[in-house]
Amino acid sequence: MGSFKTKLLACLLLSVNAVAQQYIAPALTPYAIHRGTDTTLFRYVERFNRQDSEYIKNLIDNKNAYSWLAANIPVLQCPDSVIEQTYYYRWWTFRKHLKQTPDGYIFTEFITPVKHAGRYNALSCAFGHHVYEGRWLRDTQYINQYVRYWFIKDAQQPAPRFHQFSSWAEDAVYNRFLVDGDSSFIISLLQNMDADYRLWKKEKGVGEGFWQFDVKDGMEESISGSRKEKNIRPTINSYMYGNASAIAKIAAMAGNDTLQQRYEREADTLKSFISRLWDEDAHFYKVRLAKGPLSDAREELGFIPWYFNIPADKATYAKAWEQLTDTSGFNAPWGITTAERRHPAFRSHGSGGCEWDGAIWPFATTQTLKGLANLLTNYKYHIEPAVYYKALHTYANSQQKNGIPYLGEYQDERSGYWLKGDDPRSSYYNHSGFCDLVISDLIGLKPGTGNTIELNPLIPSGKWDWFLLDKVPYHGHLLSIRWDKTGRKYKKGKGLYIFADDKVIYHGDQLKHVITKL
Repeated sequence: MGSFKTKLLACLLLSVNAVAQQYIAPALTPYAIHRGTDTTLFRYVERFNRQDSEYIKNLIDNKNAYSWLAANIPVLQCPDSVIEQTYYYRWWTFRKHLKQTPDGYIFTEFITPVKHAGRYNALSCAFGHHVYEGRWLRDTQYINQYVRYWFIKDAQQPAPRFHQFSSWAEDAVYNRFLVDGDSSFIISLLQNMDADYRLWKKEKGVGEGFWQFDVKDGMEESISGSRKEKNIRPTINSYMYGNASAIAKIAAMAGNDTLQQRYEREADTLKSFISRLWDEDAHFYKVRLAKGPLSDAREELGFIPWYFNIPADKATYAKAWEQLTDTSGFNAPWGITTAERRHPAFRSHGSGGCEWDGAIWPFATTQTLKGLANLLTNYKYHIEPAVYYKALHTYANSQQKNGIPYLGEYQDERSGYWLKGDDPRSSYYNHSGFCDLVISDLIGLKPGTGNTIELNPLIPSGKWDWFLLDKVPYHGHLLSIRWDKTGRKYKKGKGLYIFADDKVIYHGDQLKHVITKL
């Protein structure tokens, strides 16, 4: 009898363990389970699910959130609990926006239906952010189909919506290629990209550059902007420079010399054109008003040229970034303001109606932080590198409401109050990025075309004694980056380790800029 009870208990335990493993750790390698990274993910998903009313369900509901995220996202462990929590929260919210449509997978911007959206509640405004963020998903079909939706499916409609908002679409798709290495996918879109750029020239071309309404930049009610005036803005001109540069590179890959040369010339022309938006007295890029002069306001959009590495590497241009730490400039308690705080029209357009006259917008914060990362890694003249970490930490901390993780539309710079209040459309607002900033800029994994891995971290010296970024898809491999200054955290050796498919490809004593063979 005792033997029967023992066998029965053993069978029950095996069954429970099998179910638990199926739920808690699907499709994990023994190496990953041993490191415990997926228990970190599981803990966060469980917490976010408990705090969520889930009033909208798309393709992946909360019940299946862990399984989908475990199968798709790079997992992070780091000593900064604010950055770590926000990293997982942003992935958890990102999958909420994944929809399966008759035209393929898309990612929405608003969780609830909005009147100004197109089919399937799709909007193109944050497409660039979505692709930069989603390039780190291991299953490539989601972003592939989303890209095809806008470049192909939408273009086939009687009233296409891709150009409802300015976009750095081609740049984003090219930078996605730098992660997955699938040249055939972007080459297949080359003619679509060429047609898309030509259409922008027809619709918004002015001289050698482009004009745009502020609302069509997604930046309505700005100090310099107008819903009716055809202003020449650093936004659309920088985006189109990024797009032209990307098309030229894709054309080179395709062996299309004609397109390559045309878009190289286009990029050079735009770079020169953008230089005319530089205000030498204010040391800042500004909007040129339709009536002729530059705006008298420094606005956060003046940092966007660095997103695409457009400015020359000169001290006079780097001086613009001093405004980022100036409390009369863009430095506010809850983050980076969209206009300089000293300007008489700062926060003068009201509240709650999508005003870009100074309040904090995560959309713009993402662009500014990407531009700052480029400044710190690609330029000789720059500001103190620790500014990046502080700004990213502040951005991470701002994504909360009543002490619970939250992501809304825009935010009061002094109190952190979300200016759309409790409007359901603003919850989980998928209009910005965060995880890409952690992976590619803070930890510093810089995607490229060759058979190498470049790491250029922006973590201040002595700030983190350890971190682990695990299961990162890159050129058909899975990478893991582990830093353990003393070796006591992970007990697997001290220093910096980079693994590809669980094999060590780099080991060094310092957390520093590294280029190593894949």
